[in-house]
Amino acid sequence: MTTDQIILFSLFGAVFGLLLWGRFRYDIVAFSALMLGVVLGVVPSDDAFSGFGHPATLVVALVLVVSAGLVRSGAVFLITRTLVDASRSLGAHITLMGAIGGVLSAFMNNVAALALLMPVDIQTARKAGRSPGLSLMPLSFATILGGMVTLIGTPPNIIIASIREDSLGEPFRMFDFAPVGGVAAIAGLAFVALIGWRLIPARADATAELEDLASYIAELVVPEGSKHIGKRLAELEEDAEKADVAIVGLLRDGKRRYGRARNSELRAGDALVIEATPDALDEFRTATGLAVADAVREEKLNAAGEGVEIIEVVVTDSSRLVGRTAQTVGLSWRRNTVLLGVSRAGVRITRQIRQTEIRTGDILLLLVPRDTGSDVTSWLGCLPLAERGLSVTADDKVWLAIGLFVGAVAAASVGLLYLPIALGLVVVAYVLSRIIPLSELYTHIEWPVVVLLGSMIPLGAALETSGGTELIAGWLVALTEGLPAWAVLTVLMVVTMSLSDVLNNTATTIVAAPVGIQMAHTLGVSPDPFLMAVAVAASSAFLTPIGHKNNTLILGPGGYQFGDYWRIGLPLEVIVVAVSIPAILLFWPL
Repeated sequence: MTTDQIILFSLFGAVFGLLLWGRFRYDIVAFSALMLGVVLGVVPSDDAFSGFGHPATLVVALVLVVSAGLVRSGAVFLITRTLVDASRSLGAHITLMGAIGGVLSAFMNNVAALALLMPVDIQTARKAGRSPGLSLMPLSFATILGGMVTLIGTPPNIIIASIREDSLGEPFRMFDFAPVGGVAAIAGLAFVALIGWRLIPARADATAELEDLASYIAELVVPEGSKHIGKRLAELEEDAEKADVAIVGLLRDGKRRYGRARNSELRAGDALVIEATPDALDEFRTATGLAVADAVREEKLNAAGEGVEIIEVVVTDSSRLVGRTAQTVGLSWRRNTVLLGVSRAGVRITRQIRQTEIRTGDILLLLVPRDTGSDVTSWLGCLPLAERGLSVTADDKVWLAIGLFVGAVAAASVGLLYLPIALGLVVVAYVLSRIIPLSELYTHIEWPVVVLLGSMIPLGAALETSGGTELIAGWLVALTEGLPAWAVLTVLMVVTMSLSDVLNNTATTIVAAPVGIQMAHTLGVSPDPFLMAVAVAASSAFLTPIGHKNNTLILGPGGYQFGDYWRIGLPLEVIVVAVSIPAILLFWPL
């Protein structure tokens, strides 16, 4: 093993270790590794930023903008509002939503597809009186599966196509993934719709679980001149019981009072920590005359005469709130918004709400100026949990947006236009036709993913140039020596799938794809089946909430625990491998 290989293996080991730890965001980890690689001399300075101009990076960014255009035009909600009906049985609902999610995620980023459908699914569940947790995980898995079908459905496919172009001179085309990815997606969707959703653990009846989902940890403050000053905390329990509110603690001078808090005499400025649904919280606040934690901000909002409204949002991993508090991000003074409560699956929040670090998957209850909910949600980088008030059927830009997108896909599919150019033209057309306002053009690009790709591509190229991928391929070939071709592909899929379950699928693909090509060269066979195996496996992250962004997004709204995912995910991954290997050997023979 050479010095460069040792350094690069150490860098990748550090990247994977830090990604598993999760203390630092993945883009910071990848960019730091890239800079260290340049300093240590294993990545040439001239190539340090080549990943940011790489076609894979550009396509990922463009797909996100195009996805946003399809949303803003109302094209997606034209479909969902026409087809979704709360009166359907749970099985029928999951089948329909899974099919819609699968088809949408084949032609737009699968995270964007889930972001569109999750509010619809939650509202349908609430109208039907059942827990969203029974349908959100099947929906998440369906959008992941659907992304396998086309080139633009998921970043791993885009990366695989680019790596094939760099190594073999020609990329995969738009629908080259469809034969294998389609078989895997159909088999996976069938399992999820017919059997998988039944494996979701039922911890309580549907109604109770739904109420648990909507419960928040919130704070109400005893204002100056309150009639409750001098009373004991226990004296408020009757009002709390009537409003179906649980008083879980008392904060004084920023510190939680334990032990005999129930017997504490209330003072002005004391904060009651309560657990409640939004409606119950509002009822209890009105009945007791208590104020929200940021009472001054609320008074200003009401004084403005514009009124206020309450919205619920789920925090994404790219939100500006992640790892920060409402206080440090300036939520109050920047957006005139009050954080009323936080809901975090399975975790009791013990700090002051405004000083609680927000995590990906948290659900926030926000008090915002009326008619500004969508602006606040967009600024925060969160997803709304209520239906969006869009009149999509009357929008004359729906078919224009669809037509432009379909035209670009068709032109790229038959080779008339290079895919990045085709998507770039769609973005330009969306801006000129005002489907996407120019001011919002760059807000739809997921910059952490762009930085991750731009950083990992040069590192992956350096690993390949140094002979590192050849070394890994040699180890895997030696491990599978004497086994038939299908067994070798199976080993590659299982290894890639296992990495993708705990790491970012983009980072996994950048390492695994060159290894697959090198394995094929070592065995003297076509590299295409190995690339297809990596593409399917890298997208099959179903065992944990950290393997794929979609799984992370549903963690809070679905009320799931970490161990819930493998119950459906493990048999699903087995099915994907079982159907993909024969499909690969049939459509992409060795």
